[in-house]
Amino acid sequence: MQEYPLLLLMMGREPQYRVREHEVRGSARARGSEGEILCKLGGQYMTGTGKIHIYYGNGKGKTTAAVGQIVRAAGSGLRVLVFQFLKDNSSSERVILEQIPNITCLPGREKIKFFNQMNGEEKAELKHYNTKALDEIVKFCSPFDVLFLDEILCAVQLGLLNEDKLLRFLEQKPRGLEIIMTGHDVSERMLGIADYVTEMMKIKHPFDQGLSAREGIEY
Repeated sequence: MQEYPLLLLMMGREPQYRVREHEVRGSARARGSEGEILCKLGGQYMTGTGKIHIYYGNGKGKTTAAVGQIVRAAGSGLRVLVFQFLKDNSSSERVILEQIPNITCLPGREKIKFFNQMNGEEKAELKHYNTKALDEIVKFCSPFDVLFLDEILCAVQLGLLNEDKLLRFLEQKPRGLEIIMTGHDVSERMLGIADYVTEMMKIKHPFDQGLSAREGIEY
């Protein structure tokens, strides 16, 4: 029996991508200028290595900004892998991301409670699930150019994913892989390993006046 990644097996689905070899077009482009370090990403050559991005804070726009970044990457021909921690498969952004060439969205759980609605057993089970999910992502991500881990920093903050485990992956990630992470809070260690850090700070938000989250705007 052919083995497929755990996340796809959970949904009874097979991977919908194929790993392809890319040809180098133009020897001058492949060589680059003297002293320039080139890294091959998705059939294109880019200077340097893949960077780590963090969007965090108490303001709106973290996932929104990250989604814009991966759409840009996909539009340029880079291959993007997406996994959303602490979210089910119903987010509005996921609906459109699944239709975009070069973007692969791994399935999450069908139903996820809010953290404050979980009992101790449910929290422990979700932590186990998140740990296995990250294990599979580590094995699954090498053919891709960009990895988007939505809300992974929230999972760490809430004790639903071990930070040391995530940091080890970031330290040992494939050299050319660009990684984008979102969440509310971030540790000094995580800030230290990141290359791009953007804090979304709330100045005003309708939620403070009692307005509920609106579909298509907040989710």
